[in-house]
Amino acid sequence: MAVDTRPEKDTRLLERFVAWLPTAVDRRIRVFAWLSFLAEVLIIATGGAVRLTGSGLGCPTWPTCTADSIVNTPAMGIHGFIEFGNRTLTGLVGILALGVVVLLWRLRRERRDLFVLGSIVLGGVVAQALVGGVTVLTGLNPFIVGFHYVASLSLVCVCAAFLVRMNAPAGPRVAAAPRWYAITTHFTTLVLAVTIVFGVLTTGAGPHSGDADAGRNGFDAEILEHIHAWPGYVLLVLTVLLAAVAWIRRLPVRRWITALLLVEIVQILVGLYQARNGLPEFAVGVHMVLAALTAAAMTAVVLGLKKPAPAPASSATA
Repeated sequence: MAVDTRPEKDTRLLERFVAWLPTAVDRRIRVFAWLSFLAEVLIIATGGAVRLTGSGLGCPTWPTCTADSIVNTPAMGIHGFIEFGNRTLTGLVGILALGVVVLLWRLRRERRDLFVLGSIVLGGVVAQALVGGVTVLTGLNPFIVGFHYVASLSLVCVCAAFLVRMNAPAGPRVAAAPRWYAITTHFTTLVLAVTIVFGVLTTGAGPHSGDADAGRNGFDAEILEHIHAWPGYVLLVLTVLLAAVAWIRRLPVRRWITALLLVEIVQILVGLYQARNGLPEFAVGVHMVLAALTAAAMTAVVLGLKKPAPAPASSATA
């Protein structure tokens, strides 16, 4: 009588797979982490394309595209293709996030910081899919659409934090900048958050609703444009100050703060262009992606305020 050895084979395969997983941050983790970050930025771009092309209800139901089809149909035209393409990208984002968590499994204790960050991204992708469903089912409510964007931007920041931390050793950290500099940096982060919130409200009051029948939030878009710009200029001034001090005092964060300054300058130029040219769709889409990159750069700056604590003298000798 034949003995079923499949459970034993499955166990051996699982053991071999676990043994294959990294025991240190290696190229596999780095590649997946960067791909995850790029995918999170890309899904903001495709989400913007959905909204700016009026394809928000290209798939009118959720989780299927129509009541009778999981995927878009030729009769739905380009809008169905764009909306379903964005939904499909969510699957890729989820696979990459899951890949990061799996690769970190044997490091979940030694690099608990990375494992937690990776798990947040994975859980956030699932939550975002549900929020996307609510967005469709509520007929593109502008407040839910805005929350959807902010949540995506937050995941970009978490991915950016992962990229920064994976290049630093584990263990305690100490201040790498003066206390007043750190306080000013955190205040600048708050100004950035205010700028983004008013930017979301401005978009929710503007013409790009994602569908011709979708409602707006009821605010005056022209007034909000100016209110959105004020903290943006304050953000620029504070960043120039932080960058100047960082280079004068040779702070470790100086390269990231410079990158942040450059992104902000481009963002302001794009914002001025779109405001003076009737909010062209492509410029608005670029503005959305640049906001995510600005937040990612700010995340790197904040993490750069601390550095790994020096090893004790006895440990160094040993």
